[in-house]
Amino acid sequence: MEYKRQPPSTDAAWQQRPQIRPRLIIHGGAGNITPKGLGPDGYKAYRQSLLTIVSKADVYMRQPVPSPRGGAPQYPSALEVATYAVTLLEDDPLYNSGRGAVFTRDGVNELDASVMVSRGRAKRGVGVTGLRHVRNPVLLARAMLEHGDGDLARGAEAEGAGGPHLDVPSAQGHTILYGATAEVLARRYGLALVDPSYFFTQRRWDEHVRALERERGGDGVATWSADEYLPQGTCGAVALDADGVVCAATSTGGLTNKLTGRIGDTPVVGAGFWAEEWAEEAAAAESAWQAGGGRSLSQGLPGPVVELSAGLRRLLADCLPAPFAYSPLSLAPLTPVGPDARATATTTTRSLALSGTGNGDSFLRVAAARTAAAIARWGGASGSDAVRRVAGAGGELQRSAGDRWGLTGEGQGGIIGVESVVTRDASGRVVASRARVLDEYNCAGMFRAWVDDDGKAVVRVFRPGENGEETFEGEGRPEDVWRWSGEKA
Repeated sequence: MEYKRQPPSTDAAWQQRPQIRPRLIIHGGAGNITPKGLGPDGYKAYRQSLLTIVSKADVYMRQPVPSPRGGAPQYPSALEVATYAVTLLEDDPLYNSGRGAVFTRDGVNELDASVMVSRGRAKRGVGVTGLRHVRNPVLLARAMLEHGDGDLARGAEAEGAGGPHLDVPSAQGHTILYGATAEVLARRYGLALVDPSYFFTQRRWDEHVRALERERGGDGVATWSADEYLPQGTCGAVALDADGVVCAATSTGGLTNKLTGRIGDTPVVGAGFWAEEWAEEAAAAESAWQAGGGRSLSQGLPGPVVELSAGLRRLLADCLPAPFAYSPLSLAPLTPVGPDARATATTTTRSLALSGTGNGDSFLRVAAARTAAAIARWGGASGSDAVRRVAGAGGELQRSAGDRWGLTGEGQGGIIGVESVVTRDASGRVVASRARVLDEYNCAGMFRAWVDDDGKAVVRVFRPGENGEETFEGEGRPEDVWRWSGEKA
């Protein structure tokens, strides 16, 4: 079912109607991440990076842009927000995507990315894999999704000739494209291409060499180590926009020391990512929501949501002409409101978007993201419970490793997501909405961040209360949210 933006109204009841408040959560990898392996300096580096990225993306998400038709200002779509956040992760060498991606056994970088939306695009989900020259792989995935509307239109004409050696007039009806073919499209779409040396970082090269030497010495496998964090996961973002669309965007360099040519879960629809929306009986949606518990957003919150520190203000001022405080949109319980409520027929929809990180081959074996969504949709579970059954301790991912669990890195990983419930009247107007961010993992740690219900930018690597990680209560400024081993950073 499609819902179009409604024109502004002077009616007081319309002006006070409930809205869908945008949400965002990001991740930067999961696996054998320990306090000893990170150390205080490493923890602080990741924490500051995640805070900066989630704060930039949050400000971007709240920036209205003029409507092309002169109407009310529009806000960035979930697709725009999620891919913007992932480009920031791709550009930061701390993470296994873009610059800083891991190496294959042959010492090259091969990158994968994907995007998927719950509605609004003909292809809904696409993946790209085996990239060696595209600076921001997630932007190629996004462009393929956007151009897919034309690719799948009846009678659509090709956009022109392909590359010098390949006939690639468009992505056609394809969902996943590999290597040189995908990069021909990147040139056509005007995306930034770089020399492969751009992706090199000394840190990843050293990890690559050490792991191969250990394997050749008979000490385990070159893709995982019990003694250090060898990246085998991804970067990702999941967003909900004011139209109720959810989007998952994911990007990775793959497993450390993977075989050249290996394709993981990140570009495969349903394995490393998923987004969908479905109609549901209001009572069933409410039951699943109440069972989910966890972090939620179901009522309006007065006052500013995020107030950035002076340091982050200066940082963001270089990137965005953004305000440094904003007020949230009002939310309400799942009941019709307004003078015509008794005569209003309502439709309730649930949405779920997920992005995974961890051992991609395990995600492929259990179709992890789609499995979690199916548990929520067909099993009546909350999003948080569904994600826990797949990515939590003892879940489908862990069970897929069998007796190799803890020895090879198989089965390890985590999932982030956004779940929403929206009720609309017969005209498509929102009369109630709820949303919450989701995160679950089964390994030592997962890098993740979001802005919580109280407007605090939150970063977690471990579980609250574990390994010295705890909420710094009393201040909402992003750099004061977390402290290391009881000391304010």
